[in-house]
Amino acid sequence: MNLDSLTTEKRNENTFGLDDMSVESALALMNKEDQEVALAVEKELPTIKAVINKIIESFNKGGRLIYMGAGTSGRLGVLDASECVPTFGVDPSQVIGLIAGGKKAMTMAVEGAEDSLTLGVKDLKGLMITSKDLIVGIAASGRTPYVIGGLDYASEMGATTVALSCNRDSEISKHADLIVEIECGPEFLTGSTRLKAGTAQKLVLNMFSTISMVGIGKVYNNLMVDVKPTNEKLVERSKRIIMQATDCDYEKAEQTFEAANQEVKLAIVMILTQSGVKESQNILKKSKGFVKEAVKNKRR
Repeated sequence: MNLDSLTTEKRNENTFGLDDMSVESALALMNKEDQEVALAVEKELPTIKAVINKIIESFNKGGRLIYMGAGTSGRLGVLDASECVPTFGVDPSQVIGLIAGGKKAMTMAVEGAEDSLTLGVKDLKGLMITSKDLIVGIAASGRTPYVIGGLDYASEMGATTVALSCNRDSEISKHADLIVEIECGPEFLTGSTRLKAGTAQKLVLNMFSTISMVGIGKVYNNLMVDVKPTNEKLVERSKRIIMQATDCDYEKAEQTFEAANQEVKLAIVMILTQSGVKESQNILKKSKGFVKEAVKNKRR
């Protein structure tokens, strides 16, 4: 295995002598290195846009967004998938994160899991993927066998495949329909891809999930109107969202929130269209979940 050609494995000349630096100097240098990440992501916005359009297309067909990766890459995928449930009110089966080695690998290394070409296939078979689904293989190095095996199987099943890596001309890019390669330079700490590469991957996954959710009506203006109020903080945030979306007072927001069975989007439509629960539900259904369309349809 030759890692010399991988940017993520090269030594960063800017951080030579790191162990001799003061904390202040090391922090300043680390912050400077991190600033390169967002600029590297910016260069790939056209390819990221193409992926998001495909994710929206997949969702509209009833398909799923499935992330798969090993180590840090896998953990980031699982994180992004799990946070879609409370943020956007989606079913846990709509956005899924797979990590080589399973749940145990979220907190500790599972020996040999990422080196298996068949384990990724097994995990995807367990999900019974179809041509409606979109699979994102995540690997900072761009060469993880777990991801390669999964992408190849997904292609065989007719699913759309995406490779997300942090090296140019990566191996996983040869196994995907769409390619996103974020090259943000050698790591601050040589080979520690949980740093710049991990940050780059997190930024891209944020874009994948957030903008695609906007595209299927999970956002009104810049408000997360399908948020699930699963705790006291989120209950209060839900009421604030209703107030911000409708310019109503707290009492009105609270009253409508409860009448709508704590469904934020429904409460907003009820207030904006001056309609009851059932009528607002019907309006939203006809509008495919888009609040602005619901309001327009009521006014017609």
